[in-house]
Amino acid sequence: MACPGWRHLLPPKPTGQGPGFHPSPYARSVVTETDVELSDGRRLHVYDAVADGAAGLLPVFWHHGTPNIGAPPQPLLPPAAERGMRWVSYDRPAYGGSTPNPGRDLASAAGDLSSIADALGIGHFAVMGHSGGAPHALASAALLKERVLGAVCVSGLAPFDADGLEWFAGMGPAGEAELRAAVGGRDELVDHLRSTEFDPEQFTSADHDALAGPWGWLGAISAKALEGGLDGMVDDDLAYVAPWGFEPSEVRVPVLMLHGGQDRIVPISHAEWLSRRIGSAEFWPRPGDGHISALNSAVAALDWLQEHDDSRSAAAQ
Repeated sequence: MACPGWRHLLPPKPTGQGPGFHPSPYARSVVTETDVELSDGRRLHVYDAVADGAAGLLPVFWHHGTPNIGAPPQPLLPPAAERGMRWVSYDRPAYGGSTPNPGRDLASAAGDLSSIADALGIGHFAVMGHSGGAPHALASAALLKERVLGAVCVSGLAPFDADGLEWFAGMGPAGEAELRAAVGGRDELVDHLRSTEFDPEQFTSADHDALAGPWGWLGAISAKALEGGLDGMVDDDLAYVAPWGFEPSEVRVPVLMLHGGQDRIVPISHAEWLSRRIGSAEFWPRPGDGHISALNSAVAALDWLQEHDDSRSAAAQ
């Protein structure tokens, strides 16, 4: 889901940094970047974070939000390293260093992810997505069920045609207007994005606190995402309101739905709907959190992933 106005809520651009925007010495020492060439001629820009001395016991693919690039979540690099996890991520098409894929649907993310995993020699992995990345993570879980061990979806949308869900109900005016423009098509959406201003009421006070702390990192990668124009953001928004290319009920792997009860970008009713349709889902509502501050529970979500990976490994023995 687009976070309307992030393009107006950006910190000063750092200098002397690589394209991944990893300002801490820890992050710079572990994140490598490369390009993966696909059979259709497209290119995906990939990030791979392996902590020094960590065995990379559990690869976790990060699906970024809108508009972001795919740099792995910097606030989660140290806790992931402590748990022996390896972050892998990529710029979605038309973002950062990845070439466009016009007309892409959410299901296409599964094919891209599979190609990256093959290129890196990764067999099984978990997935995690925030905001617009959450339905992309669900696509991976649904369509790569033989490879995905578990999925964490934070602050994510339900399908636009979700039966019985008032899809726009509870959204802030700016976010609703953006997605209604997406329903009107590409030209209407581009015109809307070029003419809108930031509405700070889209974020709760808890969100603003999170952005003032470690999750201010999101502002930096949002800036990088928009340096190449609006195409990535437009393609994302169009995909959210189009058929996804899979049904949430197809997901069979363990799924954790993590959502803030005060979310004004994606109302918690979306997570409630998904949790009822995905038989393997566990729902963690966070009543006092918003769209961003829900990420304050992300370390606990890593523990959840690790527990499910340990359980699967024990069962296989």
